[in-house]
Amino acid sequence: MLVLTRKLNQSIVIGDNVEVVVLEVRGEQVRLGIRAPKDVAVHRKEIYDQIQEENRAAADISPDDVPD
Repeated sequence: MLVLTRKLNQSIVIGDNVEVVVLEVRGEQVRLGIRAPKDVAVHRKEIYDQIQEENRAAADISPDDVPD
């Protein structure tokens, strides 16, 4: 894991087209802004995990589960 230290209004770039900017720091909370192309999905980790679990569950259905 790469660990970086950034200050307010500083950013990091991921690949050629994703930028993450530190917008605000309040105590233990940090607000981030993310600039990415519309075709790049950006999710909070817990939402991403939920999407992946739902996709796995949907892939586990058998043909017998689908009505004719």
